[in-house]
Amino acid sequence: MIAALGVRAGGLSCTLHNMKTSPEKSRIRPARANEAPSLSELALRSKAHWGYSPEFLQACRAELSYGKKQLLFERMRFFALESAGQVVGFYALAHQSRTEFELEALFVEPAFIGKGFGRLLVEHAKSVTSEMGGTNLVVQGDPHAERFYLAAGGVPTGSTESGSVPGRLLPTFSINLSGNQGG
Repeated sequence: MIAALGVRAGGLSCTLHNMKTSPEKSRIRPARANEAPSLSELALRSKAHWGYSPEFLQACRAELSYGKKQLLFERMRFFALESAGQVVGFYALAHQSRTEFELEALFVEPAFIGKGFGRLLVEHAKSVTSEMGGTNLVVQGDPHAERFYLAAGGVPTGSTESGSVPGRLLPTFSINLSGNQGG
């Protein structure tokens, strides 16, 4: 079913799963503009991991698709996570204000979800945000990722409507990077 949407459910994920990969042997680097199509497909595979219907994934396709121009957009930075020579995850960071950044995207190949790769990406995003003078990282997450963002230091701030599915509310979080963790 997913293949009908252009998302290979097996393919890359199965190939990568058989390789010796671990977060410790991975590296994060700036994403390359020519990787936009493969990052878009990775995002859809990652979203499909949670059992969403083909119709739901089709509704999300535009929002989870990235173009070369987007990867070069000055206000955003995309980072790819490589393991065993393959991209197994990525994230995008958007500069909102002098001290606030938004984690616009964070996706991991399904075979690597729950194995520390997402944690590596979010910790890198927090570090980059701090290096750029940011003290607050805001996140609009998938409901399935709520525990993940709480474990990463996220404090729930409410919810916002999905850009893909009208009426669907997504949890929002704030991660304080200033060292002052007061409420």
